This record gives sequence, structure tokens and C-alpha cells, in this order.
Amino acid sequence: MILLDSVTKKYPGDAEPALDGVSLHIEPNEFVFLVGKSGAGKSTLIKMLTKEEIPDSGKIVVGGIDLDYVKKRHIPSYRRRLGVVFQDFKLLPRRTVYENVAFALEIIGMSSKDIRKTVPKVLELVDLLPQANKFPGQLSGGQQQRVSIARSVARQPKILIADEPTGQLDKLTTEEIIDLLRKINDFGTTILVTTHNENIVNNLGKRVVTLKKGRIVDDQKNHGIYKLDEAPLDVSVSMAGRIIQAPGHALNPQIARKLQEKKVINTVKPVEKPVAKPAAKPVAKRPVASVTKNAVRPAVRKRKITKSNVI
Repeated sequence: MILLDSVTKKYPGDAEPALDGVSLHIEPNEFVFLVGKSGAGKSTLIKMLTKEEIPDSGKIVVGGIDLDYVKKRHIPSYRRRLGVVFQDFKLLPRRTVYENVAFALEIIGMSSKDIRKTVPKVLELVDLLPQANKFPGQLSGGQQQRVSIARSVARQPKILIADEPTGQLDKLTTEEIIDLLRKINDFGTTILVTTHNENIVNNLGKRVVTLKKGRIVDDQKNHGIYKLDEAPLDVSVSMAGRIIQAPGHALNPQIARKLQEKKVINTVKPVEKPVAKPAAKPVAKRPVASVTKNAVRPAVRKRKITKSNVI
């Protein structure tokens, strides 16, 4: 679905490249978190996918489209195939919630009849149908982000890219937005989310890709947790199934706790105890007869001495 092969990008005047030989493959219907400190290369990678930037080298394929062959005049058409959610919402302030979503469908040429059918369904999906006639300025931050998501998914894209979608939201609203993205992912949409929020990454347990100085330093396929500066995780599991510190590596207590919560250690099969063989039955000994003097020394028959026996 998304393929980056040895992608490198260096901006003029920068000593180090923003992306340095990045290779990444995201399968259809995956939910992937892209994490890293500011300046790690997350935004540059997103701009590569949306064709806002062009790599110096390497290849990018999105939804079967080789971006090397997407000409400048075709970029708007290409972007309509993607759903993109931004941190600052990018809503039209003078249009209602309904009109913001409808506008995204108008520009792809959907008929007015189909728009009237589609928009209420999308607003119901993001739980904003009662606010359909309100303007963005009358909504909370979480509601505005829901409008942004509704506008992005109205075209039913195969890929949804969310760039820091919860950066301006409180904890409760953040959880609601992530639950909504997870619901959209359940419908079959591939989701790529950039975030600095450690809690949502650890709680969701999805794939986590970590960028550092323009390079991918970690790619946790399953049960991913938020890591930035930790050394590569090297965990040993004791015979009893407990996580123990690996030689030469200090195990972060928070990581250990998350691993315990995710039950990662259950993937290690416990060593089966050898089954003890049943003890052999003792062989019954024959009863020993009582020992007597006659039994030990046979009786000697005495001969009678007569004159004829004596020479």
C-alpha cells in the first residue's frame, strides 16, 4: 500500500539530510504510528507521501502509484486519492459543518444527489450530525478535528494520513479521536499517524515506527510502544515467565510494565517439566526356607564296625 525504498532528502543549507535512506513498507489495512522527536523527519516523510516534496533519491509508491511518474498537473488528482488530517484542522471558516464535508465531494465531481446521501452518513460516523448546520468557530477543538476527519474519509480513501491529529486536544478528546481512527481502520482503511503522544501509542498496541535524525531506528510490528532514546530493547525471559534484565542492558521500568500489560511474555512457551516415570513394582522374592542343621549338612550314614570290616 505504501512503499519507500532508500528515500533520501536534504534541504539546502542543512548539514544533515532530513531523510537518510529511509525504507518502509506499510501493508493494506495496517494502523501505523510514526514517532520521533521534532526534526526527526516525520513531517518530511508525510510531505513525500502527499507530493509536497520530492526526494533527492529513492522510490516512493503509494496505492500502486509510482510518484516518480506523477506530473505536477496531476498532483491534485493524486491527492484526492488520499485522506489527510492536519493538526490545525484547515476547515473553511465561512462554511457550515455540512458544507465543509460537501465541498470535499464537490471538487471530485460527485453529483448533488449523491452528496446529499453521503454527507449525513459521514457526519453520523463521526458523531456530528446534530452539529451539521454550525460553523467551525462554534465547535470545540475535538469537534473541529472530527469535521476534518469526516471531510477526509467522505471520499472513501484507501489511505488516511493524520499528521499530529491530537496535538491541540485534551486527553479525553484525544482518546475519542483515536477511537474514531481505529473505527475507520476497522472498515479497511490504512492509517498512518504521526504523534508525540506516548499514551495513545502505548494503549493501542499497533505497529510503531521510530525516526531519529532522518533514519528509521526501530520498527515494532506488533504491540509497539513509544520509544525515542532507549537502546534497542533486549529482554530475557526467565523460566518462570518473568521479564529479567538482559546482560549489559538496563531495562526501563516503564517498558517492562508495558510489556507485562501487553502480555508479550506470553508468547514464550514455558518449559515443560519432565514427566516422572512411574516407579517399577518391586519383584516379589520367594520365601526362604528356614535354615536347619540338617539342611546345611546332609546326614551321614554310620556304618557298623565289625570284625569283617577290619583288616
